[in-house]
Amino acid sequence: MDAYDKGSDARQGLGRDGREGPPGPDDAAEQTGGSDGTEEASAPGETSEPGETGKTGEPVEVPEAREVPEAPSGPRTGVAALSPRYQVGAVAALVAVAVAVCAHIGLVFLHVAPSNTLTKEHGSAVDEWVFPEFEQNWKLFAPNPLQQNVAVQVRAEVGTADGGIRTTDWYDLSAEDGRAIDGNPLPSHTVQNELRRAWDFFVSSHDSEDRPVGLRGSLSETYLRRIALLRLDRNGAAGPGGVVERVQYRSRTTNVEPPPWSGEKVSDRPTYRELPWWSVTPERDDGNRDDGARKDVGEGGAA
Repeated sequence: MDAYDKGSDARQGLGRDGREGPPGPDDAAEQTGGSDGTEEASAPGETSEPGETGKTGEPVEVPEAREVPEAPSGPRTGVAALSPRYQVGAVAALVAVAVAVCAHIGLVFLHVAPSNTLTKEHGSAVDEWVFPEFEQNWKLFAPNPLQQNVAVQVRAEVGTADGGIRTTDWYDLSAEDGRAIDGNPLPSHTVQNELRRAWDFFVSSHDSEDRPVGLRGSLSETYLRRIALLRLDRNGAAGPGGVVERVQYRSRTTNVEPPPWSGEKVSDRPTYRELPWWSVTPERDDGNRDDGARKDVGEGGAA
């Protein structure tokens, strides 16, 4: 078999005496460098340190460790993506919005809070901000719940077909709303609140002489005139050929009877508050009287 054959049957070579056999100690020494002082080969798995030499005496170069670059971060979003100049502008805008919101909440709080030093001194400024867009119809910590029944009534002066003038009886508008609510499991918001809110609006925007205070007072009168014309037309107050020329409101206030165990005594006599007559000039629009009344409500002035 050839000496260069590979496999388990390959010859191991000749010894010193010319016979075949495994290599001896001397052969192993020759293979590893012998005993002449040369350095033996490194064992498998060992690494040479910088400055060490191999079999040939040459220094072994060890590659330097390379730093792993950091993964690039994602794109910036929001305010961080803006330039510094625009970041300052965005922060300033957010601060301005926060200040405006806090000021609005503070003014609304003063509007619904009980009377105090701030509201007495700056009440006009608070009202200018709140009305009419942010009006609130409730009060914080209301000490006195409503203990009176207020009925709103209206009557009219009607021009008859023969040129005369007649005055109608009083129409109790609050009682009409009450009858519409009784027995109705889902009464409309208009039936429950239209007349009540309109009267509260008038009372809060007029002085004790029934004179309007500012623009809100004139607006409340226009609103009540419109309600009067609609209700009178619904009840047929003018009659055949008649025209409503003036209307008058009044309120009838009675105290709520206290419970027997309270021992409190209140008057059971009603009190009345009559408003002056208000002129209206309804015009017919294509034969629709109701539309004419709606159109001319804003043109009528206080008598």
